[in-house]
This record gives sequence, C-alpha cells and structure tokens, in this order.
Amino acid sequence: MIVRFGYVAMSVVVKNCSPSKTMTATHFQKLADREAAVRKLERIAAENLQNTLRLLKHNRAHDIHVYRMSSKLIPLISHEMLKGWDPFPVLADAFREIGDYAKAHGMRLSFHPDHFTVLSTNRASVLDNSKQDLATHVNMLETMGLDEQATCNIHIGGTYGDREKSFARFIEQFAQLDDRIQQRITLENDDKTFHARETLEACERVGVPMVLDIHHQWVNNEGEDSWAYWPRILNTWKQFGHGQPPKIHVSSPKSAKDPRGHADYVDPDFLLSFLRPIAGDTDRLDVMIEAKKKDDALFQLMKKLPQQHPSLKVIDQATIEF
Repeated sequence: MIVRFGYVAMSVVVKNCSPSKTMTATHFQKLADREAAVRKLERIAAENLQNTLRLLKHNRAHDIHVYRMSSKLIPLISHEMLKGWDPFPVLADAFREIGDYAKAHGMRLSFHPDHFTVLSTNRASVLDNSKQDLATHVNMLETMGLDEQATCNIHIGGTYGDREKSFARFIEQFAQLDDRIQQRITLENDDKTFHARETLEACERVGVPMVLDIHHQWVNNEGEDSWAYWPRILNTWKQFGHGQPPKIHVSSPKSAKDPRGHADYVDPDFLLSFLRPIAGDTDRLDVMIEAKKKDDALFQLMKKLPQQHPSLKVIDQATIEF
C-alpha cells in the first residue's frame, strides 16, 4: 500500500506566507470609498493566491502531493454586504496559475468549507448560505481549471434535536445542489454528531466518497474498530471517487482532558493501528494530517515512522510503502 501524506492550508516552516489574510467586515464598513475598499479586498485575495502558489512550490520541494487549500482565499466573499461582487475576473489568472502548477506536478488539491456550511440545517437562511458557500468553493476550483478530482469535504451537520429527521433533511437538501457541486463533495464523519456508520450510509445514499477521520471515529463511535467499515468506505471511492485514491484524516488527541482537540504532532502508532488492518485491501491511500504543527507534523511523522518501524519503505519525503 502506497501512502501519501499531506497537510492543511498553513505552513509553519515557510514564513510570511499566509493564504488566509483577511479584512474584517467592520473595517470594510469603515472605509468611506466602497470602490477602493473592494479593490483592497481583491489585493488581499491576490496575495493569498500568490502565497498558495508559494506553498505549492514548497510542497513540491518536499514531495508533498496532497494539500488542502485555505477556504479564506477571498476575504468576505460570502458576506451579505458584498452581494453582487464578482472578484473572479480579476483573480482568474492567479487561480489558473495555481491549477496549472498543481496539474503539472500531480498534486491533489481540496477544500474543507467552514463549519457553518451544513446541509442538515432546518433554517432556510443557513441552507441558502451553505449552498452559496459551496458554489463559491466550486467556482474557485473551476477557475483553477481543476476537474472533479479536486473536491470539497463537508460534514453532514447538526442533529437539531432529532437525528433521523436531520439525516433525512441532509439527503433531501443535498439533492437540491447543482450536479457540478454534488460531483465535488466528499463527506466526513463528525466527532460529536453523525458518526462513521451514519456518514457512510449518507455517502451511499447520495453517491459521494467518504473521508474517514480516524480521530473523530475514535471519540465518536458505536464500539466498532476504526477499520470496521473500511471495505464499504473503499467502495465509495471506487464508485464515486473519479479514480482517486481514498483519503483519510488523521490527528492525535490533544490530551486526556481534551480528547477531541488536535495535538501538535501525530502519534505514529495511532496511525499505524489503522493502516495495518487495511493494508491488504488497499493499493493507495492519501492521508491528510490535521495536526496543529501543519507541515512540520508531516516532516516529524516521516522521521519517526521509519525509525520506529524499519520495515516501512520510504518512497520520497512525504510517501511511504506500507
């Protein structure tokens, strides 16, 4: 099994390279010249895109093939006071440069829209905002020139006091999304609400791949092992994954007092306890590291794995053969 490691959005190694610079709504409102304020937002977005490209070049230098981009590339893009603003024509070349670089170097890119993007909601305004946010993420991927292999990962959402009704509402409201958005979605199990079995059932119902978060499964399960549903999860990728390797998320519990929190680094044994049982059934796997130390957590994991487990073969700086 070939396992590639990636990280989320920010680098702790590359300095002054945030892809998430922003402007608050309050600050925007204080600027007397609205046109000038909008141009400033576009300049911030252009800098975020430039820094994203810098991070991709950093990733290439370290053989990192899997990367989740920041969802804050365009500040205030979904805010109601900027309704009608279309920054994409201005930013099109910068987006396209990111997409061209990723395609040229075989990089797998994705987004993870913020927690307020939920399709199980019972509020029409939240649903409208969620649809708008997903459309914006898909617009960014399309402007980059990336096909459906570049995805948006979301959770089912809240239970709102009635688990079964909320699950049914998610299925119904997912069906309302445009096809171009549906084809970009992956679903992840949650650490508090919908666990792995429920998320898998939703994936099978709506026809999308499942991203198993093994930390979330560890804190929110029905007593099953982390790999219990892997054959079915793997099948969602074979059916709906556009030829991509399956993807999982990994992080380690922060502490006994805060088991849901993410530690700075990844415990290799925590990860290997999942990899061992699935290795015989899985040819390729991409692992998104969600540790607090970002790319440094990836580098430290790549140091520890072969030291503690010499039987592992190191393919490159961010890939092992298990």
